[in-house]
Amino acid sequence: MARLHEYQGKEILARHGFAIPRGRAATSGDDAAEAARELECGAGSEVVIKIQAWMTGRAAIGGVAFAATVDDARAHATRMLAMTVGQFPVEAVLVEEKIAIAREFFLSFAIDDAARAPVIIFAAGGGSGIEERAASTRRIGCDVVKGPDTEAVAEAVGSCGLSAQHAADLATCLKNLFAAARSVEARSLEVNPLALTQDGTFVAADCRITIDDYAVARHPELGIEIAREFDHPPTELERVAYAAEQSDHRGTFYFAQLATAAASDTSGLVGFHGAGGGGSMMSMDAIVTAGFTIANFTDTSGNPSATKVYRASRIILAQPNLVGYFGSGSGVASQEQYWSAYGLAKAFYELDLDVPAVIRLGGNTEDRAVDILRRMAALLRAPIEGYRKTDSPAKIAARFAELVADAHGTLWTPRAPRVAAFVHDSSATSFAVKSGRVWIDTANWSQIRTAVEAHSGGLIIDRGGAPAMAVANEEFATKDSELLACDVECTLAGVEGFYLELDIPGLSALIPASISQGKQASSTFAGGAR
Repeated sequence: MARLHEYQGKEILARHGFAIPRGRAATSGDDAAEAARELECGAGSEVVIKIQAWMTGRAAIGGVAFAATVDDARAHATRMLAMTVGQFPVEAVLVEEKIAIAREFFLSFAIDDAARAPVIIFAAGGGSGIEERAASTRRIGCDVVKGPDTEAVAEAVGSCGLSAQHAADLATCLKNLFAAARSVEARSLEVNPLALTQDGTFVAADCRITIDDYAVARHPELGIEIAREFDHPPTELERVAYAAEQSDHRGTFYFAQLATAAASDTSGLVGFHGAGGGGSMMSMDAIVTAGFTIANFTDTSGNPSATKVYRASRIILAQPNLVGYFGSGSGVASQEQYWSAYGLAKAFYELDLDVPAVIRLGGNTEDRAVDILRRMAALLRAPIEGYRKTDSPAKIAARFAELVADAHGTLWTPRAPRVAAFVHDSSATSFAVKSGRVWIDTANWSQIRTAVEAHSGGLIIDRGGAPAMAVANEEFATKDSELLACDVECTLAGVEGFYLELDIPGLSALIPASISQGKQASSTFAGGAR
């Protein structure tokens, strides 16, 4: 479920009749100071500064502070914007007027999966620790169209000992909560606390909203970049990965960053590549048990194209300081595993992988997949080992730990992929493919013809001693997996003559320019020689 920050949620509440504190988000200390000045901070009033992070218990980590002066507001905001939640930076703070609270209430809209209907959870009390007071909460059933049951609302507010006016105002808040949630197709919407101020006004003092992933496309006004549940705002690498997934719907590609540095009590940061939810979870447990920190969670499943697996691998390897690459998922996957092996092999070769990789590709054609990785390992500086479904995640995690220990502290440095030198020659022939281009060195056609015709699925044939498309342009352009197989097989044969260029928009910008330029300048294919 996609999440919204507190300040975004409050804007939605305000559009549906809720009173909210005056204030706005800020992304720098000076911006926060200006926001405090707008609220007349220092002229007899205080402001509250709160980190905007998808977590509870912000006050406990220093993420909530009160300021009596503009300078105090600047100092608190500057400190908070230097904080990390987990391992990800705080990007914004909310600067609001301090409100005088007389009483607190808890309001939450959710979807009751068992009842297959919305429900509002209400309690005459709010703030931290409300979860422990669950026994005192009331569940108010809701009609999908009409909203909360009127009698249940009246009974709930009637039990709070409020004046008639305040009871009526609270009932309106409950109805408005449903309207606000329905307007954005929220999966959940929590107001904790809903504050009754000393001047008798109900004010939404805090707000958390999650939006149903399938509804995100219908609500561009929310500005949600990635329709998935993260515990942090999307990183640049997650944005690149999501765009890659959206441009190719053959199979699934899920990527989420989990850590940017290894925990001090582990053996290092690992790039993780799974296939299938349950198998991936078991494999993650195995690598953590083996003493490593997982940098990312990645899943390519549902019979993904070889090019999708290639892009996933390139994105995983855009993370610095990895001690190795660990791939393991379902042991009974129905997908053709050799396509994944081809995608991994191309990425590892282009990036000249120099940290260990252990890959478990259990399922259909697993023997062929393991053989592809075995042959590619002979061309690389670091060991690559392929395993089958009969090899348990615990076994390969233990083997991975041995290989990392043998590497004596080698850490991965992200780099641009090496490109075949012949693509710049006038003799090269090229054809457009899905999000890329295939290049063929006609001068070497006689040497690569057999490999290309064997692995292109009939897409490329010999015509008068030169390569030619055997199908229409449109069909050819969508067969990028077959062409990737040709690329890898020519590399494995030690002949430079076939190169598949695949775009990953935005990825090159995340690799330091000095590394990218230096690598590109010296990167021609070695023709299989090491």
